[in-house]
This record gives sequence, structure tokens and C-alpha cells, in this order.
Amino acid sequence: MKFDGKVALVTGASRGIGRGIALELCARGADVVLVGRDRAALEETAQVCAGERPGAVAHVVVCDVADNAAIEACVAETLERFGRLDFAVANAGQSIDSLLMRLKPDVLDQLLNVNLKSAFYLCAAVSKPMMKQRSGSIVLVSSIVGLTGNAGQAAYAASKAGLLALAKSLAKELGSRNIRVNAVAPGLIETAMTEKLPDAAKEALVKQSALGRAGTPKDVGGVVSFLCSDAAAYVTGQTIVVDGGVVM
Repeated sequence: MKFDGKVALVTGASRGIGRGIALELCARGADVVLVGRDRAALEETAQVCAGERPGAVAHVVVCDVADNAAIEACVAETLERFGRLDFAVANAGQSIDSLLMRLKPDVLDQLLNVNLKSAFYLCAAVSKPMMKQRSGSIVLVSSIVGLTGNAGQAAYAASKAGLLALAKSLAKELGSRNIRVNAVAPGLIETAMTEKLPDAAKEALVKQSALGRAGTPKDVGGVVSFLCSDAAAYVTGQTIVVDGGVVM
């Protein structure tokens, strides 16, 4: 899977899964556009990309992914700089746990804006240049709770489940233009977000895994790279679970 001459845009690329995805795409030859709100963390990702591959181009764009105009400007900047856009990964996300009876409306709005609506905005913005190219791959980063649900995470799970329906619907809309749209649903992945989980909770999740371990951002990055590659040229509208064998 070589991506020489290809351009990839990854939201939420400042850390965790987003950084892992960006590094994998970059290591395979793609120029990457790193999108997020934390410039310092994005610059750090860019430096790691440069260390992964000599001559790698990692362009930082500070952007609020929940702002449609900002996303459109981000994609326009990408096209102006690189002249094309081959892969788009909607990875930006946020998790706020709350029982439904205690869920505040502003928290619900925040989760839907960041986790779901931002993906709609990105897909709409990147579809236009990809349609002109008559090629492209879009990957939406969901979660296994979007498939299974989870007590205390009704809003988060619903926002992640929405991404799965978006991937299927958009795959049908864009397939005739040779644009593929898929989703990945990670399980427990070792990131700064999951470090906050109590040890007992993490141990319980690991025990549920057939592989008996937590995943890494690189594990997710490898699957995303496959979905972007020609090896997945006949794969669209699918959700690939990356959880070590929890959901079967």
C-alpha cells in the first residue's frame, strides 16, 4: 500500500487515533493535512511525520471541525496547496459520559456537533473535488459503542452510530463517481482519552477481547490505510470493527 503523490486530510490529528492514522498514511507516502484546534499538538504530529519519512509533507490547519464554514475553508486551503485530495478521514470526536436522565441539552448538542455534524460537513466539502477527480476514499471513525450501545453513553453512542448510517448512505450517493466511503469502529485503544479510565474498567475491557490486549493507534491506522488503498477498491459502505475480538 503505497500512497506516493496522494494527499490525505485527517481531522482530530493532534493526538491519539488521529495521529496514528496520519502517521500511517504519511509513512506510506501520502502528504497529510493535519486538522484540529490545538496548534502545538498538531505541530508535534507534523514533526513526528517528518521523522517517519524523509521529505514528508505535513501541513497543519487549525480549524473548528464543528464549524461548516471553517471546514470548507480548510478543504479549499488543501486544494490550493496540493491541487488534489485523495483521502479524507473524519476522526475528530469527543466523549462525555452521562446517564440520559441527567444529560444536559448543551452536552448533547456538543457531542452531536463534534462527533456527527462535523463528519457531515467534511464529507460535503471533500465530495466536490473528489467527484471532479472521479476518485477518492472517505473513512469515518466511529466506535464499537455505535454498534452495541453502552449504559451512560447514550449520546456518545448515538452520535457514533450516526456515522455508520452516514457511511452507507454516502457510499450509495458517491459510488458512481468512484468514491468509496467506509467506517471503522475501534474498541479500547490506548490513547490519552482512555488513560483516564479506571484500571478496573480497562482490565474488564481487555478481558472481553479475544486477543487479550488493548489496541493502539497504529492498529487503527493500518485498517484506515487499507480502506484508502487500491487493495480496498471494491470495498464501500462497510464498517470494519477494530477491537481485538470484542464484537463478533
